[in-house]
Amino acid sequence: MLKQHILVLTLSLLHRHASGEVFTALVDMEHLLDTESVLISTLENYIRAEEQKLDLLKRYADVYQKQHDRATQDVQSYLANPINAYTLVKRLTTDWSQVEALIATNVNADALANISYFRDTMEFPTDEDLNGAAVALTRLQDTYRLETSSLARGELNGVKYSAEMSAADCFELGRQIYNNGDYYHTMLWMEEAEARLGSEANETVDQSDILEYLAFSTYKQGDIPLALDLTNKLLELVPSHPRALGNKVYYEDELTRATSSPSAMKKGDDGSQDVETQGVKLSKETTEPDPFGKDLYEALCRGEVAAPPEERAKLVCRYVTRGEPHLSVAPFKVEEAHRDPDIFIFHDVMSDDEMLTIKSLAQPRFRRATVQNSVTGELEVAQYRISKSAWLKEYEHKHVADVTRRIVDMTGLTVDTAEELQVVNYGIGGHYEPHFDFARKDETNAFKNLGTGNRIATVLFYMSDVPQGGATVFPVIKAALWPKKGSAAFWYNLFPSGDGDKRTRHAACPVLAGSKWVSNKWIHERGQEFLRPCTLEKPPAEWTA
Repeated sequence: MLKQHILVLTLSLLHRHASGEVFTALVDMEHLLDTESVLISTLENYIRAEEQKLDLLKRYADVYQKQHDRATQDVQSYLANPINAYTLVKRLTTDWSQVEALIATNVNADALANISYFRDTMEFPTDEDLNGAAVALTRLQDTYRLETSSLARGELNGVKYSAEMSAADCFELGRQIYNNGDYYHTMLWMEEAEARLGSEANETVDQSDILEYLAFSTYKQGDIPLALDLTNKLLELVPSHPRALGNKVYYEDELTRATSSPSAMKKGDDGSQDVETQGVKLSKETTEPDPFGKDLYEALCRGEVAAPPEERAKLVCRYVTRGEPHLSVAPFKVEEAHRDPDIFIFHDVMSDDEMLTIKSLAQPRFRRATVQNSVTGELEVAQYRISKSAWLKEYEHKHVADVTRRIVDMTGLTVDTAEELQVVNYGIGGHYEPHFDFARKDETNAFKNLGTGNRIATVLFYMSDVPQGGATVFPVIKAALWPKKGSAAFWYNLFPSGDGDKRTRHAACPVLAGSKWVSNKWIHERGQEFLRPCTLEKPPAEWTA
């Protein structure tokens, strides 16, 4: 646009000069040659700039079309890969904004208007979506101990699922998590962006931008000498960089103060170097202590922890009829997943048609999954539960009613007071951190509006296979259930005394590859009095919650 203004300005000046009767004197005509030279040079520069823009737009279009063609060959498989999902969101946020800006500098205003129209009228991902996708990738990276370089190559646990990420993809991921104050992962992804930039034929991001984020994140992680080195490297590229000039002085002052004052730098308990700066302690340890066994939870998600072999050897598989005549013809195939507390897996209890119907009914009404506030009893979204859900009633379709009736045969419990069937689909890195399904003693408002008592039991249907990740894990008893399409897990949340069994605390591990679909039925106490009679025997206090 600037060159366009220059061209117009030059033409205007030429027009004004020509109107001054320059033809009447040769000396004035000499100046016209200079004017013509400037005009030709300006026009040539404008044409070159437009050609460069068109070439760049063609490259954008070529890259996007290839990705789009690849995605449409198998949409579900493509989106089941978290890296593909992240880059799709990035393309429709950051990348398309750059395309708009590029077209905005062109004379082709119609193209800009068309893109702006589609952005306004169609469902485009938001900046929040992009940030969520970036955080999801770092969650997968931590939970499954994935190397940054492997993720950037499109590999998940050694399996290549997608095309490689560009330096710009890595940079944008790092920038997003930087905005969240996660300097550790920012360092990892900015380092990867810089490494990839060196091997790109056409640089997709400026090295100076990478170094700026990398240097400051390194400083926030407590390594001031390296932060200073990176800042000096940035100043070699951009000597007048204002923030780098200011940071250089600041880092040098900090190092001088640390050298002259022994109390300014001290060793942490683990031997790591901690730096106190302006009253803020910065160290390599960025995560707070986890009281819920985060390390054990993640090890279970990776399949690294299991119950002792002697306990697993006692588990059996059997057919179950519950004395029902119709089940004698087609008994349930039941696998014991754990004893005390008892966790069962029912195999082949949901047909493909039923799953397809339930998914189809749920998807149009999907909303961000919520959790119940333990104080107010109200439902609210939470960062530790990343998924979308919908609720289905029995009368909405025969398949929903059939599944609900089947739960009665499976469990021997009534579902008259149960909650509606909840259908859940997990997104990029979707998970649900360790939690209880039942309300604890201090959560007096939970389920109060239902008037059906506490959640006595849970039935969890798996409606898809998950190639990697997505297990349901029970950290206290070190048990893990791996999704198998058409199967269902069942366990009691409460002891017969009515006390909550804290051994049933469980979690949905992040989905590493694939799309995880589940549906669940929470069965309540009311109506179970004669089906599962209460006892006066109190369980051990350490097991109750």
